[in-house]
Amino acid sequence: MTLRNFKHISPTSLKEATAVLSKAKGKASVIAGGTDLLGVLKDNIHSEFPEVVVDLKTIQNLSYVKENKKGLRIGALTTLSEICQNETIKDNYSLLAQAAHSVASPQLRNMATLGGNICQEPRCWYYRIPDDQFHCLRKGGNQCSALLGENRYHSIFGSVRVAQPGCSETCPGNVQIPAYMDQVRNGDLRSAALILLSNNPIPAITGRICPHLCETQCNRSGFDEAVSIRNVECVVGDYILDNAAKLITPPEKQRKESVAVVGAGPGGLSAAYYLRKAGFKVTVYDKMPEAGGMLTYGIPDHRLSKEVIKKQVKAFEAMGIDFKLNVTIGQKGTTLQDLRKKFKHVFLASGAWGQRTLTMEKSELLTSGIDFLASIGLGKKPAPGKKVLVIGGGNVAIDVAISARRLGADQVTMVCLESRDTMPAYEEEIAEALHEGVTIQPSFGPHKIIEKKGNLEGMELISCTSVFDQTGQFNPSFDSSEKKTIEADQIFLAIGQSTDLSYTDDQIEAKQGLIVIDEDTGETNIKNIFAGGDVVSGPASVIHAVAAGRKTAYSIAGIKPESHMPMGQPLEVHSDTHNKCDRTSNITTQDSIRAEAARCLNCGCIAVNASDMAPALMALGAKIKTTKRLLNADDFFAADIMKCTVLDDDELIEEIEIPAPSKTNRQGYQKFRIRNSIDFPIVSLAYSFNLDDQAMKDVNIILGAVAPIPLKARAVEEYLEGKPITDEIVIAAGDIAVQAVEPLAKNKFKVQVVKALLRKMHV
Repeated sequence: MTLRNFKHISPTSLKEATAVLSKAKGKASVIAGGTDLLGVLKDNIHSEFPEVVVDLKTIQNLSYVKENKKGLRIGALTTLSEICQNETIKDNYSLLAQAAHSVASPQLRNMATLGGNICQEPRCWYYRIPDDQFHCLRKGGNQCSALLGENRYHSIFGSVRVAQPGCSETCPGNVQIPAYMDQVRNGDLRSAALILLSNNPIPAITGRICPHLCETQCNRSGFDEAVSIRNVECVVGDYILDNAAKLITPPEKQRKESVAVVGAGPGGLSAAYYLRKAGFKVTVYDKMPEAGGMLTYGIPDHRLSKEVIKKQVKAFEAMGIDFKLNVTIGQKGTTLQDLRKKFKHVFLASGAWGQRTLTMEKSELLTSGIDFLASIGLGKKPAPGKKVLVIGGGNVAIDVAISARRLGADQVTMVCLESRDTMPAYEEEIAEALHEGVTIQPSFGPHKIIEKKGNLEGMELISCTSVFDQTGQFNPSFDSSEKKTIEADQIFLAIGQSTDLSYTDDQIEAKQGLIVIDEDTGETNIKNIFAGGDVVSGPASVIHAVAAGRKTAYSIAGIKPESHMPMGQPLEVHSDTHNKCDRTSNITTQDSIRAEAARCLNCGCIAVNASDMAPALMALGAKIKTTKRLLNADDFFAADIMKCTVLDDDELIEEIEIPAPSKTNRQGYQKFRIRNSIDFPIVSLAYSFNLDDQAMKDVNIILGAVAPIPLKARAVEEYLEGKPITDEIVIAAGDIAVQAVEPLAKNKFKVQVVKALLRKMHV
């Protein structure tokens, strides 16, 4: 493998070096000794190559070991060989010398620096494999392959969240799925509900109809089966509705401002909920007799019970949202001008209710699929023809086809331009249609309506060879040599929906029938009038509309969205999730979703910090002086994307300060590895304590290579404080050290190694 081109800069001072780094804006790498970076660059382990490499070796006076009464000062570029050979360090700071001597081989120690060693990138095999074959969480990806793969040398103390996992990354609503799964696993449905409500106020609905793209990116899907996020969400959603009085509550503080929401569909309901939670007085207007929009009038009852929608709306009413139904916006008294006078803000979420039509002779004989579904939603039972043809390949077409079949049609055929593999309908919806007896005719399009004396008899279809042109634009191509005729006495159109913006009276800027908004704020060209959902984006999923409503509500309220998955926080990784298992069957109860949630990996990074010098510095109470600040070694290490420290992109280590030890101090470094040279620690232990009157005082116990950052064993330190150092005491300390372990499928042996290294403190 060869290095790609980069600009090499040799600064003569730290000031010059940090200036270069600041200018590079994160696209530069720093080389100290080079033992880590050169391998990173040669193997091309990252998706992006640094544009600049800043070589610190040309900076003078950064390699030194100086002792005074207060302790030791070591320059950042001091090599590990210099450290382990220094007589002062060997005599008074033996722990540091031992740790330095344990690193790699003499040749590498001659190059490796103290500053470089504590800043090295993770040593996980998936992280380090050449050519970035596994774009993992630690690199800004959304999966950790080690969780269910090769993890012998990984963390036994859980993981760390460094990036959004695949499920949440894929969810249009950015629902914090692992966070609420964790609460479900713990049996705390209330906390799970609150996390879910923070991003999605209608989970009882989305749990039934959302496509749940999140499941396609579940880390388990390549191992056994994805976690059934939909089913868990549905049960938690029902729990929310059953406990709505305690969970969907009025705001604690009431604002004076009021907001009008036009449209009671998913986007409008979402906006209304978050605006009300923010304290606004909210009034929702809708032209239909019941709230819900397409949820009520566009989705058949077999997919979404109307009772669920009614319970959801009732819960919103109880929190103080006012619904004004059977009201058509744009008429006298309810024009946009009227709403602007009455309300501080207006949010337009009127959806896309219009049916796109075909431009062909006799098209007036075709029936709108949307109108057909709306009629069913109004409680009517329209009688379809005996032989029904549905034109379209999306979810609306599927709903129309199944509804027609259930209302008595003997024969239902769907025809669409797309091939079977590229149909826009969700796969499970297609499977249900086939199960209902619907015939699907892919890769054909309408060519001619067949009628006799004004009565439909069928349609002639023509083969579609491609739907999009080379630029990706919708531009179907047809093969006129291949045609077929489908008999039908009723033909439904379900080829897309359009918006009706007549109520805006051309006041609102629109493009191709969609309202134009500021992407950041959701505001239209008229101040304090906002828009979102299908009326802006065109027809999309329910969760897309929910997300748009929430985003705009937060914009109106000036609220920054909360995160229930803070980065850098330790996470539990449950050992029982690493065995192959099928999805929990019949996931419909609170007990069953707890079992299913237990399959969630709670995806985080489990790569360990493999530095030998890091735990040594922490045990010695060192401080790390950078070009910006002075940090305790305990606070220096972190798990973040492509780094293991809290250093900013333009921040460099200048020196390490170590306080002078007491005359009664005992310290040491233990390291378990396969080979005595070259290898990184599988487990390491750095310890320091004062032995006063045979009792241990000021105990520092640091475990290395067992967690994403060097682990300060506080429980062990507290136990040892004031006790004599005996076999019984250190054995008990080992048991305490591993009480909180969460070993993975292949690294349980590390638990015994931790206990063994602690026992060696008394040798």
